[in-house]
Amino acid sequence: MHFATTFARVRTLCCAIAFLHLTGSLLPRGIAQAAPPAPDRTHIEEVLRGLNRGRGVGQVAVSPDGSRLAWIEGGGRGGGEIRVAPLNDLKSSGRVTAAKAGQSCREGDLAWAPDSKAIAFLSDCGSNDGQLNLYSAGADGGAVRRVSELKGYVHELAFSPDGSKVAFLYVEGATRPAGALAAMKAPSGVIGEDGVEIQRVAVADASATGSAPVVTSPANLHAYEFDWAPDSKGLAFVAAEPPGENNWWVAKLYTQELGGEAKSILAPAELQGPLHGLQIAVPRWSPDGKTIAFIGGLMSDQGSTGGDVWIVPAGGGAPRDLTEGRPTSPAWVEWGGSEYLYVSELAGGNNQVIRLHLEGDRTVDGKVSFGSPIFSIPGSVGDGRWSHSLSSTADHSMFVFAASTFEHAPEIYAAKPGTGMTAGLEGVMQLSHFNDGVEPAWGKAVSLNWKSDNFRVQGWLLQPKDYDPAKKYPLIVEVHGGPASAVQASWGGRGGLSATAFSALGYFVLEPNPRGSYGQGEAFTQANRKDFGYGDLRDIVKGVDAVEAQYPIDPDRVGITGWSYGGFMTMFAVTQTNRFKAAVSGAGLSNWQSYYGENSIDQWMIPYFGASVYDDPAAYAKSSAINFIKQAHTPTLVVVGDRDGECPAPQSFEFWHALRDEHVPTQLVVYPNEGHGFVNPEHRRDVMDRAVEWFAHYMP
Repeated sequence: MHFATTFARVRTLCCAIAFLHLTGSLLPRGIAQAAPPAPDRTHIEEVLRGLNRGRGVGQVAVSPDGSRLAWIEGGGRGGGEIRVAPLNDLKSSGRVTAAKAGQSCREGDLAWAPDSKAIAFLSDCGSNDGQLNLYSAGADGGAVRRVSELKGYVHELAFSPDGSKVAFLYVEGATRPAGALAAMKAPSGVIGEDGVEIQRVAVADASATGSAPVVTSPANLHAYEFDWAPDSKGLAFVAAEPPGENNWWVAKLYTQELGGEAKSILAPAELQGPLHGLQIAVPRWSPDGKTIAFIGGLMSDQGSTGGDVWIVPAGGGAPRDLTEGRPTSPAWVEWGGSEYLYVSELAGGNNQVIRLHLEGDRTVDGKVSFGSPIFSIPGSVGDGRWSHSLSSTADHSMFVFAASTFEHAPEIYAAKPGTGMTAGLEGVMQLSHFNDGVEPAWGKAVSLNWKSDNFRVQGWLLQPKDYDPAKKYPLIVEVHGGPASAVQASWGGRGGLSATAFSALGYFVLEPNPRGSYGQGEAFTQANRKDFGYGDLRDIVKGVDAVEAQYPIDPDRVGITGWSYGGFMTMFAVTQTNRFKAAVSGAGLSNWQSYYGENSIDQWMIPYFGASVYDDPAAYAKSSAINFIKQAHTPTLVVVGDRDGECPAPQSFEFWHALRDEHVPTQLVVYPNEGHGFVNPEHRRDVMDRAVEWFAHYMP
C-alpha cells in the first residue's frame, strides 16, 4: 500500500480514537473525566502572533574593507529584503534586488567580492518556477547582473580569494532541498538507487552573464561544506558517497584542484584515537596553504556543529586536536593569518569568540595558547550562514553578526579584537536599532546550574508572564533535539513547540542542556553514548528538583515535551517516572531497534551505540521506550510529519498504539507533506494549539 495513502487512513483513525480519549470515554478509572474549559484558541493565536514582534534580521555580511554592511531584513536566508548601507549609518540603507518595479521576489544568500566593489546574491526574480539564480550587484546596489543559469537547489555562495569566481553548493535537477530535515520524497522505484540527488560544489565565472556553472566536485560524492584554497586554484570540501542524507556521519575531507581529481586527505573511520568514527565540519584552509583547520567531534545532525578544533596538513597526514580538554564546544573557525585562528564556541549558556595562537610546528607539537574572549554573550549569535559563523573584515579587525537574547530582540552588532570588551550585549557595538522599545511577550529568563552525578548542568528557566511569587504555577520541561545540540537564549518562538509561548500563557518552562549537549566540552557531549535516556533523564529530573526548590511550582502540574531527540526523551521519560503529569512528543522515537531499519540517517547511530542494531541489539533495546510501555501512565500527545526521514512516522504510530492498548490517554496527529522540520505555518500553529490544550486538560 502506498505510504501516503496508509497514513491518510491512519490520520482518520487517529482522529476518531483521539476524540474518544479527549471526551473521557476511554480514560482508566481514577482519572477525572470532567475536563476544565478548553483554552481559548483565539487567545493562543494572539500570543503566537506576538512572539516574533519586531523586525527580523537574516544573514549579515560586512564588506572586506569594513566600509559597508549588507543584511537581509524581514526574513531568513531564503527570503527577505537585501539592504546595503555604510557601516556607520545603517539608516541610509538602499535595497539590492534583481526585481523590477512591482515585482515580488525571494532573495538572499549574500557574498561580498574580495575587493568590496560587488556583492553576489541569489534571486528567483528571473524565473516563473521559483528557481534561484546567481546575481551580482555593485556595492551601492546598482548594475545588477544575472551571472548564472541554474536548474536545481543552490546555496552557500563564496567568492574565490582572487574574486574571479563564485562557488556554491548545487543539486542539479533537485526536487527538494538537500538534507534530512526536508520532507522526503514518497518512496517508489528501487529504494536507495533511483532518483538519488547529489549535492556538488559548482563554480561560476564572476564576470559572466547568464552562463551555466562548472560542476567541480566528483559526481559520486555528495558535498556538504567547502572552502577555497588561498591561491583560488582549488577547494577543500567535506563529502561522502550518496545518499547524502545518510552518509554525512562517515564523510571525509577532500582537496581538489579545479579541473583535477579529488583527493581524500582525512577519513575519520580510518583513524586511530579520539577522532575515530566521529564527524568533521567547517573546513578552513590556512592563508599559507599548508594546513586545513576543521571542527571534529560527536555530532548527531549535520549543520548542528560542535566538537574540538583540529588541524591537518593540506597534503594529508595525522590530525592534531588544538582544543583537547577545553570545557567549551567550538562550532566555527576562521584563520586570522597562518598563526591565528578565531573560534566561535558555546561556553555554558554563552556564545563567545576567542583567538587561538599557534606557535612552532602547528601540525605536530607547536604551542597553543588562548586569548580572553573577544565577547561572551548569553544569547544567540551568528551571521546567518553556518552554525555560530561570523562575518569579518579581510584583516579581521572587526566581526559583525546578528544577536538576540530572551530579553533583547535581534539587532546587528560588531566586535573588535583587542579592545577589552566586556561580557554581554553591553560590551559590543550595536550597529542597528531596528527594534528599539520592543518588549518580550513572555516572562523573565534565568540561566540555572545544578549538580547531577559528577556533572554541572546548565539550563534556561522562563518564568510565567506577569509572574507572581505568591501563586503556584505549572511547569513544562522542554527537551531539545540532537542530542548533540543546546538550548540558547534567543528572541521569539521556535518551531511548533515554543517555550516562549508556554511562558506567555502562564507556565514556568525549563529548557535543560543535559549530558550529550554542547557547551561544556567534548567529554560532556559524549557522556550519553550507549546510555540514551538514563543519565540525561537524571540530569533533567535534577533540574526539575532545582526549579521546585527555588520557585512556587505545583508538583502535580509538571509536564514534559520535546521534538526529535526531545520527542524520544519525552516518550522514554513517561515509561521511567510518573513525575510528569502530561506529555507532548514531537517527531519522537519509541523503538531504537525498529527505528534503525526505518530512518534515512542510520549512520548517525553507530558512534552513539557502538555498533549496528544487528551486531548489538541489546544496546538498542536498553533505550527503547516501547520495551517499558507497561510502566507508562502519563497522558501523551504524539505529533509527527508523514514524510519525516529522520524520525519516521511509524515510530510515533508504534508508541501511540502501545499507549492506546494500555489504556493510557493518548492522541496521534500526523501532518501531511511535512518532514522533520515543519514548514507549513498552519501546521506549526496547530501543533502549539494542541499542545497547550493537552497540558491544560491534564494539568488543570
